[in-house]
Amino acid sequence: MTSKTSPLRRRRGCLAPLLIALPLALAGCSDDQSRPADAKPPVQTGGVTQATTQSATQATQKAAQAESERQGSFPTSLPTGNGFDFYVLSLSWSPTWCMDNDSSGQGDQCRAGRNAGFIVHGLWPQNERGYPEFCPTRESDRVPASLGRNYLDIIPSMGLIGHQWRKHGSCSGLSQRDYLATTRAAFERLVLPDTLEEATGNRTGPAAIEGALVEANPGLTEHGIAVTCDGGRLDEIRICMTRDLNFRDCPEVDRAACRAKTITQPPIR
Repeated sequence: MTSKTSPLRRRRGCLAPLLIALPLALAGCSDDQSRPADAKPPVQTGGVTQATTQSATQATQKAAQAESERQGSFPTSLPTGNGFDFYVLSLSWSPTWCMDNDSSGQGDQCRAGRNAGFIVHGLWPQNERGYPEFCPTRESDRVPASLGRNYLDIIPSMGLIGHQWRKHGSCSGLSQRDYLATTRAAFERLVLPDTLEEATGNRTGPAAIEGALVEANPGLTEHGIAVTCDGGRLDEIRICMTRDLNFRDCPEVDRAACRAKTITQPPIR
């Protein structure tokens, strides 16, 4: 089919690891002959100069930052949720949902010309075993339109936004505003390769979808992804993330993935 650019597609480049050389300090060695006569010798601290100690500390910090970037770390200033172990970012393949729930295209998500491919089904607080839902909170059950409409580009229904808040967001330990902002940050954390939407209308395999996602997202492994299917069709992609939105493995979620070798990916409307 002709490739259509989805408004939900995100891309991000990768940062190359930095090579850090840590300086070595040799106790008992002196560079007095090369130092100007009026220069003060560096202060020694246990055989290591203060300058060397500061340099080593800075280098260690840079090395840690480089390793974080290599692992695909995604720093965020958003509040961190609590009361659960990790998140599952669920992306629904909109054409499959529309075939079963709105084949006439009455809703905004399914109307012709919307070109909806992957949409955010939700960001779900998850435990290593099971998950919480419909948790008590001081926040309202209803998400006001003034807040929710800021997220219709990735969750194309106020009804879905409200349901996700009541069932899952209420268990995040976050306010409505912070939960929805974290949902967007999680979605933007993930790179969706062009090939996943350009293959619409074809048969594909869950393993191929996982492979494309792993290749495009450093730090993500096949054990942190679950591709689900419904009636032999692509249904959802579920990505496991830590509470600070780094990729992680999730055995229980992974075991619930589609076991079919090939599935159909219905075309975008």
